[in-house]
This record gives sequence, C-alpha cells and structure tokens, in this order.
Amino acid sequence: METRPTIIDFVEHYTREYASLTFLREKVDGKWTETSFEQTRLEAYRVAAGLIAMGLKKDDKVSLLSEGRNLWVIGELGILYAGGVNVPLSIKLEESNDLRFRIRHSDSRYVMVSGMQLRKIRNILPECPLVEKVIVLDEVEDLREGEVSIYKVMEQGDAYLAEHMDEFKARYSSVGPDDYANISYTSGTTADPKGILLTHRNYTANVEQARSIIGVDKGAVMLIVLPLDHCFAHVAGFYTMMSYGASIATVPAGKTALATLKNIPVAIKETRPMVMLSVPAIARNFKKSIESAIRAKGPTVEKLYNFALDNAMKYNKEYYNRGGLDVCWRKPLMWLFDKLIFKAVRDNFGGRMQFFVGGGALLDIELQKYFCAVGMPMFQGYGLSEATPIICANAPGHAIFGSSGRVVKPLDIKICDSEGKEVPAGERGEIVIRGENVMAGYWKNPSSTAETVVDGWLHTGDMGYMNDPEYLWVVGRFKSLLISADGEKYSPEGFEDSLTDGSKYIDQVILHNNQDPYTIVLVVPAKDALKEYARSKGVDPAGEEGKKVMLDRIQAEIDSYRKGGAHEGLFPERWLPAAVAVLPEPFTEQNHMVNSTMKIVRGKVEQFYADRIEYAYTPEGKQLYNEQNLQSL
Repeated sequence: METRPTIIDFVEHYTREYASLTFLREKVDGKWTETSFEQTRLEAYRVAAGLIAMGLKKDDKVSLLSEGRNLWVIGELGILYAGGVNVPLSIKLEESNDLRFRIRHSDSRYVMVSGMQLRKIRNILPECPLVEKVIVLDEVEDLREGEVSIYKVMEQGDAYLAEHMDEFKARYSSVGPDDYANISYTSGTTADPKGILLTHRNYTANVEQARSIIGVDKGAVMLIVLPLDHCFAHVAGFYTMMSYGASIATVPAGKTALATLKNIPVAIKETRPMVMLSVPAIARNFKKSIESAIRAKGPTVEKLYNFALDNAMKYNKEYYNRGGLDVCWRKPLMWLFDKLIFKAVRDNFGGRMQFFVGGGALLDIELQKYFCAVGMPMFQGYGLSEATPIICANAPGHAIFGSSGRVVKPLDIKICDSEGKEVPAGERGEIVIRGENVMAGYWKNPSSTAETVVDGWLHTGDMGYMNDPEYLWVVGRFKSLLISADGEKYSPEGFEDSLTDGSKYIDQVILHNNQDPYTIVLVVPAKDALKEYARSKGVDPAGEEGKKVMLDRIQAEIDSYRKGGAHEGLFPERWLPAAVAVLPEPFTEQNHMVNSTMKIVRGKVEQFYADRIEYAYTPEGKQLYNEQNLQSL
C-alpha cells in the first residue's frame, strides 16, 4: 500500500489479501448469511458505479441513515469509491429538525436510507432542496418520485461497469488521502451540532495506530452492537477487523429500539463472537442481566457466585499485577469456580468471548474487575470523534485497570493546564494530542476549528494525567468541572460511575455544584430492585413507609462513601452530596438526556431539572423525605 493510503487503497489491499474469507455476517429471514471480503468489494463497486451513473460527482455528500447491516458498510464503501463523502446519521435522531439540520448543513445531494427510516426522510424532504435522490436500502412497494431502490442503483452500476470500467477506476484512483471521507456530526447538546471532517488518511492512520496496541486473530468474529454511524464502530469495528482478516456481524434491527436491544443477547449466542465493542451503559446492562440470572437460581448459587467473584477479583488485582505469592493459593479456587460458575456465564455470551473494548465514557474500575473475574475482560479505551477516534486502549496482556490504556503509536500527547502550558508527569490537565488521526476541522465552522486545533494540536476538552509515558488516565471533562462554594474544582464522573456500577438500587446519577453551598446528587432509582428491598423489610413499596425505606436505602448507598462506609476514602468527603433529588424518570435518548453513544448529557439534565436542583438547595428540599422524592417513587 501507499505510505499514506486512502480507505480505497486500504480496502483494495485487504479484500484481495483475504479474498475468500468471510467479512460480513448478517441475519436474513432467520438465517445468518456470510459475505466474503471479495464479495464486499465487488458489491461496493456496483453501488459506486450506480451512484456515478446517477450523476454523483467527486466530493458530493451522501447522507446515510440506516440500522447496522451489510448495506450500511457496502453503502459507505460505494460512496467512497465514487469519490463522494459519507454523512453518517444516527437512527436515534427522531426530531425532524435534527435530521434536517444535518442533511442541509452537509449539503447532501443524495440520501441513503433503510425502509424503517424512510418515513423520517419523507417528512423532511420538502425542506431539503439540495437532495436530488433518495436511495432506499430495502424493497418498498410504494416508492415515490425521486426515490430509487439500492438494487436498481446496483443494476445501473452493472451496466456502467460493463461499458466504463476505465472511467470507474479513474474516479476512485483520483481520491487522495486528504480528501474527506466523512462528515461525522457531534451529538449537539445545547447548540447546533458540529460536523467533524474526517479524511481518508485520518481513518487509515487510526487503524495503523489501533494495531499498535490491540490485535485479533485472523478469522475472529466481532459482533458490533454500537451504532455504525459513530467512527468508533468504523475504526475499532469494521476497518480494523478488515485489516486482520476478521469478520463483523451486526445485530438484526427490530421494529423499535427496544426490540433491537432484545435482539442483542440472541445475536451474541448465535454469532458466538470473540470480541465486542461496548460502552459503559451496555456493560452495566450485561452485568445486571448476569446477576439477575444468578439470583434466579437461588440463594445458594448466589452465595457461591459472590464468593467466586471476590476470590477472582482479589487474585486479578488491577490486571497488570495479577497473582503473586500472597494470593497464589487462590488460583486453584479460581479454576474450580470457573468450571462451576463462570463457564456458564460465558456460554450465555457464546462461549468464545475473549475480550470487550469499551469506549464512549469512563468505565469504572470495579466494572473492569468484574468482567475480568468472570473471564471476559472488558478493556477501557479512550478517544473522541475529532481523533477518528482512538487515542489509547488497554488490551490483553497490556492493561492497568483504572487507566484508559496505552497511547497509540505514532501519536504526540501532552497534558496542559488552563493556560495551555504542559504540566509535569502525574499532574492533571487537559489532554492534547497531535497525529495523522486528528480531524481536518469542523465543516463550515472555522472559528470552532481554530479554537480546537491549535498548531496541529487537538485540544480534547478532557482531563487526564500520565504517570507512565505509555499509559493515560482519563478522569473527566476538563471544561465542565464542578465548582464548590469556595472555588475548588473537581470532576464528578468518578463518583457517578462508582455509585451506579456499585449499586443495584441506583441506575443513573448526576452530581451538581455550581458554586453552591453544597453538592447535590440527582438520582434515577432502580425502582424494581428498591421495591423488592422494601418487601424484604416487610413494608408495602406503594405506601409512605415503604417509600421512606427505599429512600433510606438510596441514602445508605451514598453514605457508603463516607467515613466508616465500605467505600470510605475513595473520594474527598467535601465532594460528596449533602442532598438527594430522586427523579421520576430515567435519562434516555428520547428525552435527549442521553446522546447517541449513551453518555448522559449533563447540561440537558440540569436544564430540564432546574426546578428540582433549586428545590434541593432549600431547607425542605435538603430533607431526604421531601414531598418530591416521595412522589418520584
């Protein structure tokens, strides 16, 4: 390959090297199908040639809105081979203005859309005058004017290739490493989202960087449960797997988001993946599902399971320091309990799972220890879309639980203070990087580009430190710290993640302190677990006494971080919340309090619950048994 290959150079190379191996796996009509590397490239040719025949010019933008599937991957490759720019859109964008903004702002001339998402596009098409054609990825009986089936596009591609193969090769050969491959939009929390410009070389460079820290075997299977519109799925998913001669499978889409979620465990059992990409929210759901299944087997099995977990965690420590003379006696017990208990847990994940890679947000150290104990390590990684996205990751044989992992190579990295000056090793500051994976800028937004990329250095807005020249610790947001009344700044994420990961009674939390007299915590309760707890205490969860018992349980979970508690010393007591606001509903994508990568959008939560926050700073609202807390349960 070229020293600075395009995605096209990359695909040409690896789809020929691994031509006969399976690359794509997809469930169609109840059966899993396999598409080889070579077939993937040839299908991409057909789509690309069809787009050219339809009139797509080099650098034209094509918005892509679809669930994860083969045609998502082949569609993107087709766009890139035709010299176009893919604008990947999240299927979770429900509001017409969110979709409309992205399609209009990107200057998209074409839209590729699945049958399930077609209604959204039809609703906003009159307000997107630049869009000339809508390419539908499914057979739809009632296609309207301006809509065309992807299969018709492929037929046009076949005819074009038969007559114009030289022109087709000239088109894809004209694509250079600095040409745009994607405009990847941020989640857009308070203002219009930014369009992140990612070049062909951004992608191929980040794959090379990813390979410096993590690897998989040829022929390995990855099940992608994350949205394909995010570049984490692009790089850590299909492009990196392509470079190893491995395959990817996608979760069959349900008619609703909930139905798709229910398809995940089925897809895991059927594809038996060796590796998966995850985010903390999915990891926590996996853990809760495992624990629910264990509880259902009765108290004896649950006790054995808890003992086995404790034994494995004490042996594994922080992974890099596993074993040792002081715990060597635990190893035979680990082997025994692995056979008795953890093997059955892994069988529910297909029995071949080697590891997960986690990104999207901070992955609590206890969660990492948990999955390592059951024999399916979940390794924390870190990155952001502006870095295409991988900056560092832990990996098998090279992990320190609590860290975000080894920094990819080649990459320049430094930690800077608020003045932009580099701080000494071990001190916290903003993570700043420079490398070929750094975005080309924000589409139509030169001022934000100039603020974010300074002399080639990307200012991530995240806070971290490096004790070791290879390993990075990410500890929260650099620009959204909490500020106490005395001006002390602190990051809330560590406590938030620890509380939700460690408590079965609390699903989601947000700490709040904006130069206020004390910190408060907004809590989304795990209502079913709390009701079960109230019943175990002999009270009716629906009555006032039962609600008070549940509030006491929530308070006890928070107090476990205070002096004398099980988690004493993990966080300074002055940071811990002095008031609790229990909320009536969870943070979700539907209410815009969670973004497409399942991160809680702090600003949206604080805006929506401004009244509750204000109430928590009153004498009445500071009381645990206040009226609003009782009503929320």
